[in-house]
Amino acid sequence: MSEAVANPLIVALDVPELDEAVELASALAGEVGHFKVGLELFGGHGPAAVERIAEFGPVFLDLKLHDIPTTVERAARRLARLGIAMLTVHATGGRAMVASAVEGFAAGGGAADAILAVTVLTSMSDEDLALVNMPPAETQVESLAFLAVDAGAPGLVCAPRDLGRVRQVVGRDVILVTPGVRPAGEGDDDHARAATPSEALSAGATHLVVGRPITRADDPAAAARSILRGLPEDGEG
Repeated sequence: MSEAVANPLIVALDVPELDEAVELASALAGEVGHFKVGLELFGGHGPAAVERIAEFGPVFLDLKLHDIPTTVERAARRLARLGIAMLTVHATGGRAMVASAVEGFAAGGGAADAILAVTVLTSMSDEDLALVNMPPAETQVESLAFLAVDAGAPGLVCAPRDLGRVRQVVGRDVILVTPGVRPAGEGDDDHARAATPSEALSAGATHLVVGRPITRADDPAAAARSILRGLPEDGEG
């Protein structure tokens, strides 16, 4: 897989209030690689949420942009100006949309390795996909991954159980971010296709998104350190 990341842990700050997110980020500063700001926090507080959280570490802005290419290009250009480290779009938006996101982010001064294309949401089981007339994850994840990378996306977001197949399709150098990561003994919460941190890294992930097992812990920093201690040192398992 791609070169091991010094700290692969991304903590999902999926909380409604900015003060709560800032308190968590302050407690976890220096302990994790990135902080994820998602729709709830950004929807409530907008760019101010990114600016405050960025005081404590790099921000992964998880908005999953999905619109016509021109709209996504313009949105990515504006969001790049916030200084974020990563931004998500939906691979199902198509080749032109993904390419426009990459171009727009670069035009806004963003990093070349920032755009991550989401394949299939980890909350979606094959039964859920069938209900919306979509093929099973195993069928569509690989084709979406290839499409996105071929369109210029330097990274992807996919479920832990899809990592091995995706890594075979896109090669060693593509960033693979995986949500649905839960330490052994924790519940799966909303994720239908979850895995432990070690399992995800061994399958090819470069970054791990962990939320509630850290943010709801009595000592979030200690919870983060515990996860990191349990990871294979070279990311290969």
